[in-house]
Amino acid sequence: TKKWPEVEGFHPNHILFILYPNDPNIHPNMALCTNRLSVDNRLLHHLIVHQLLPTGGGYAKLSRMQAFLMWCIISKVEFCYPLLMLHTMVRAFTQKKSVLPFGCILTKIFRHHQVRLEGEIGTKLKKEDTYNKSTLNRMGWKKQGGNW
Repeated sequence: TKKWPEVEGFHPNHILFILYPNDPNIHPNMALCTNRLSVDNRLLHHLIVHQLLPTGGGYAKLSRMQAFLMWCIISKVEFCYPLLMLHTMVRAFTQKKSVLPFGCILTKIFRHHQVRLEGEIGTKLKKEDTYNKSTLNRMGWKKQGGNW
């Protein structure tokens, strides 16, 4: 969806100034491209799309919700993650072709509460769900003096 979250104290320009500091033409309806993000913000976006708010498909563009979450994290603004998870799962359920997100988190919760999972089909972690030297290099991080 192309709608910005409507939250008291938030305006899209708040995050746009942070994400695109060198762009004098920012506006709420602009295309949000990941290739113009700083290395740090690219990593934050990567964590959001693979861990906090899993999505399928390409990652070249940011959704308005992803940008809003980046603003919350960068600005240290609290948000209700369980509610966000619930909305994400409901959205996945209502789409024709979708996989239930948060599989790793749900599996841990089920195991903690001793829910029997026999007969369920497990899936292995995908390469993009792990962080290693190759992942960081692709995202533009460089190792200097033994540190990333």
